[in-house]
Amino acid sequence: MTDTTPAIDKDNTRVALRTMAMPADTNFNGDIFGGWILSQMDLAAGTYAYSVAKGRVATVAITGMKFHKPVSVGDEISCYCVTEKIGTTSITVLVEAWVRRRQKALEEKVTEGLFTFVAIDPNGKPRPVDQADPNFAAPPIELSKNSKSGSS
Repeated sequence: MTDTTPAIDKDNTRVALRTMAMPADTNFNGDIFGGWILSQMDLAAGTYAYSVAKGRVATVAITGMKFHKPVSVGDEISCYCVTEKIGTTSITVLVEAWVRRRQKALEEKVTEGLFTFVAIDPNGKPRPVDQADPNFAAPPIELSKNSKSGSS
């Protein structure tokens, strides 16, 4: 994950989050603050992991974050997610953030990273990913054919 080559087939992947970069999200240079982009990616990955785990999850690690290009005010950001690995209690999600540049009608990958979540029970304790939370109500997301299995 060192270049802007897509690891995710975004044309055949559901968007987990889409939002617009606003002036309030800028850093002192006028670019969108990297922490804001990371938080949007965490929201997207958490929503995705919740559906895969069929219940509550908690972020435990973010690794391999790469910021390839700056994001500008007015850019539309879309976060695409795929399952990278499923362990006993954990799920690792690859997230790519793409922007649609309003001024240029151009789509570019700007950021990517791996987000790891632990499936948790109603008491906040780790639970096996394959045991759905009894309060789970959303339909599950189908796992990517590229998913890898392993232990957490």
